[in-house]
Amino acid sequence: MSVSAVLFDLDDTLLWDERSVEEAFEVTCQAAAEIAGIDAVALQSAVRREARALYESYDTFAFTQMIGINPFEGLWANFTAGDQPEFRRLQELAPVYRKESWRKGLNSLEVENDELAEELAERFAAERRTRPYVYDETFDVLKELKGRVKLLLLTNGSPDLQQEKLDGVPELIPFFDHIVISGSFGKGKPDASIFTHALGLLDIQPQHAVMVGDKLTTDIKGGNAAGLTTVWINRTDRPKDSTIVPDYEIQNLTQLHDILSSLS
Repeated sequence: MSVSAVLFDLDDTLLWDERSVEEAFEVTCQAAAEIAGIDAVALQSAVRREARALYESYDTFAFTQMIGINPFEGLWANFTAGDQPEFRRLQELAPVYRKESWRKGLNSLEVENDELAEELAERFAAERRTRPYVYDETFDVLKELKGRVKLLLLTNGSPDLQQEKLDGVPELIPFFDHIVISGSFGKGKPDASIFTHALGLLDIQPQHAVMVGDKLTTDIKGGNAAGLTTVWINRTDRPKDSTIVPDYEIQNLTQLHDILSSLS
């Protein structure tokens, strides 16, 4: 077969989102440790736990799962875009969710301080926004592919937040013929319809497209269901899943070159 297009996931495929989140937590929790005399690592663990539990308790949880918005994105997202009514509900919940996650985390370490919780909620969001990390090989790989194949960015998430991430690395945007954000489309990966929509924008058949992403449960599962060739970027040796099998597995995006050459 010949490859006419490559579809890329964004978070932890091209952008190093896990590093951004981890560093924002570390800096914020260290500030809390200095103020309240608590253990920074214990606070991070507590806030992550409380944020997940609170996130799952909201009536928007099923929607955020369907769109693909995780709890830690909720700790800095404003949800100001998106046509669905659930986004207005998320916009309403966001300030409360941010503060409550930190308040509950502090409480679990026997710190009762609402003012500090609000300060930490604002600090985390600000720290995350200053860290738009890109993997070392991202631009080299995109430069190699640009002009040879069509490129499409297919990302789950809230429209305003994903756009904010892209605006933080503006040189990334021009590489793509199209950018599809699940919150704008109305459904997220792994739903096959968002892949079909992307292929329609590119005017190609699935057998001529490759999907590259880091998540088996969204990028690979959805790409497989839609009939694309799938490439799992597994940088940190995460465990495999016998029920979701990619066509290829790589540890670095530079390995795409040989895969695409073999497919052509």
